[in-house]
Amino acid sequence: MATCVENCRAKAPFSKYVIDIPQPDSIHRSDDSSEVAGGDDVWATIKEEARSDAEEEPVLRNYYFDLILSHNSLESALSANLASKLSLPNLIPTSSLQELFTSIFAKVPEIGWAVRTDLRAARDRDPACAKMVHCFLYYKGFLALQAHRVAHQLWAEGRTAAALLLQSRTSEVFAVDIHPGARIGAGVLLDHATGVVIGETAVVGDDVSILHGVTLGGTGKESGDRHPKIGDGVLVGAGTQILGNVEVGEGAKIGAGSVVLRAVPPRTTAVGNPARLVGEKETPVRLERRAGSTMDHTSGSDYVI
Repeated sequence: MATCVENCRAKAPFSKYVIDIPQPDSIHRSDDSSEVAGGDDVWATIKEEARSDAEEEPVLRNYYFDLILSHNSLESALSANLASKLSLPNLIPTSSLQELFTSIFAKVPEIGWAVRTDLRAARDRDPACAKMVHCFLYYKGFLALQAHRVAHQLWAEGRTAAALLLQSRTSEVFAVDIHPGARIGAGVLLDHATGVVIGETAVVGDDVSILHGVTLGGTGKESGDRHPKIGDGVLVGAGTQILGNVEVGEGAKIGAGSVVLRAVPPRTTAVGNPARLVGEKETPVRLERRAGSTMDHTSGSDYVI
């Protein structure tokens, strides 16, 4: 997905977002079904944080046991967590949804890698995320994104009814509406997430941060490939509307409340309605990568002006 903006049109419609993501050795299972071998540090950290919280708050013990500590893998725990939130009494049983999530995670293990990368992104880029276990259990942006990953796989398999069911329930429960056809990379942070809308042919790269109230939508005047293409490392501010089949280049920043109708070059900042590049039209201010830096925790980008 690292070259999503360049390659999105070359890929078949609704191709799996994981198509270019290798499965790392770190999520291979050992013969011991109670633990994950090979250094699954994310799952180990979540379990340790869950034990700590349960010891400090006895009221949480059963909750943490049912959703985390009783499970032998992150995928199993995530299936239970999503199913418990998206099920409907007497209509969509929790057990049926849990089986659906479990089957997709088993079929496409790369999704598990993307889930772990998303959790690290929340820990590293969201100052409010003190523990990954809190993101795993409570952050609706994270949960909506993982439900979408399963819905996207179902969509790719032609199981459109099941995919649209997950989209509908995710929108109702988490207030995040992502079409199952949208392709989303790894290390993505949907911060707060309320009111995020992502259209069918949108593509979102790796290490992207999107705040609440953002729309990656169409203009209403196009058909076919009609939604934005967001490059790696982009930060999209709250309330931003990016409309049409426009590209936002790698490392760009979009200011809060902006309306973007035209392409934004890589490593530039765009603000306003309609959005304009910061600086003169001919010489926009460009963001330079920090030498040897890691992703900035507050901005979601490793670029500076």
